[in-house]
Amino acid sequence: MSAAAVEAALARGLHDKTLGKHVVAAVGDLGGDGAIWTHQDDQFLPASTTKLLTSAAALAGLGPDTRFTTHVVRGAAAREIVLVGGGDPYLSSKPLTPEERASTYPARADVVTLARAVAARLTGRKPVSVAYDDSLFSGPTNNPMWRADYVPDDIVSPITALWVDRGASPTGFGRSDDPSLTAAATFASALAQAGVKVVGTPTRVVAAPGAAELASVESAPVSQIVERLLDVSDNEAAEVLAHHVGLAVSGDGSFTGGAAGVISTLQGLGVETGTDVVHDGSGLSRFNRLSPGTLVQVLQVAARPERPELRTLITGLPVAGFTGSLASRFSSAGVGALGDVRAKTGTLSGVSSLAGVVAGRDGTDMVFVLAVDQTGKALESEVEAALDGLTADLAACRCGSG
Repeated sequence: MSAAAVEAALARGLHDKTLGKHVVAAVGDLGGDGAIWTHQDDQFLPASTTKLLTSAAALAGLGPDTRFTTHVVRGAAAREIVLVGGGDPYLSSKPLTPEERASTYPARADVVTLARAVAARLTGRKPVSVAYDDSLFSGPTNNPMWRADYVPDDIVSPITALWVDRGASPTGFGRSDDPSLTAAATFASALAQAGVKVVGTPTRVVAAPGAAELASVESAPVSQIVERLLDVSDNEAAEVLAHHVGLAVSGDGSFTGGAAGVISTLQGLGVETGTDVVHDGSGLSRFNRLSPGTLVQVLQVAARPERPELRTLITGLPVAGFTGSLASRFSSAGVGALGDVRAKTGTLSGVSSLAGVVAGRDGTDMVFVLAVDQTGKALESEVEAALDGLTADLAACRCGSG
């Protein structure tokens, strides 16, 4: 790939005043190791492109086929049963209808099916009490490195190892203040509907090690969870996966443990993270800082034939003009980029980024990072259109030679 050809293709667009004062860009060969061309090669606020790091670490550290199990076990007291959260980000409050199953990806485990299985195992007609165990994850449920209003204003759910419907409120509006309790109450209601008399309200406990299991349900595999969270930029799923990475790396299923686990897993893959700083799995923190080279290397490592477990990171990226967070993008950027660009978006106030893969006009496969984080009062739609235009310039580039 020719750095001069990339420079020529992007020169005009990089000076679009809509992009603000800090424009960071990097381009490399899909099969290479690091960037071949950069512009303002310094750290930037990555927003949701952080999810590329989280996803790569989850696929590498947990494995693409790993599933998360929600258990029900016997409690310490007679006729007490305990719902034990396994960190399933897509556990549902009810089974999907046939129509919903046809349009929902990935498949969801649900607490109604779990309650019916438990009811079938219980003997006699004595009432039961329901407790719940969400101790798999530790630390605060609200990241202290997020803006203070994110959780109270329902921008993101409190992160726990046990919830239904990604922490949604049982009222159907907004998010629950206590997703674990909401999940347990939903399970208890389903148990009652299955014919079991339930007394009292759910209480939080820690289940005894080796407690007898009554029933369990499993999540979709990590590879499918990654596909979904990349496609729609799912903050909650990304945070749950980061917590799992923290558990796998150090036994610390918290925001801090997850962020450290993601970085160390990437370093183990050969990604040079330098002085990058990550505080969460979703990219909501405005204190995150990444270098464009980190994202370039993550994409390159994921594309390597010898790393098939990471391939979902590439295939799960939204497609320009067609899927997920790029479905309504690139309409004014030229038809050459439609369907050709796959990229993860990143958006916060004053921040916009794209990181992904694109094939140039001569067939040169490239990875790219385009990011701005000082756009001031510029309209978000105009900033996005400018970034789309730059990416389209790469798609039109004959970058294989000078």
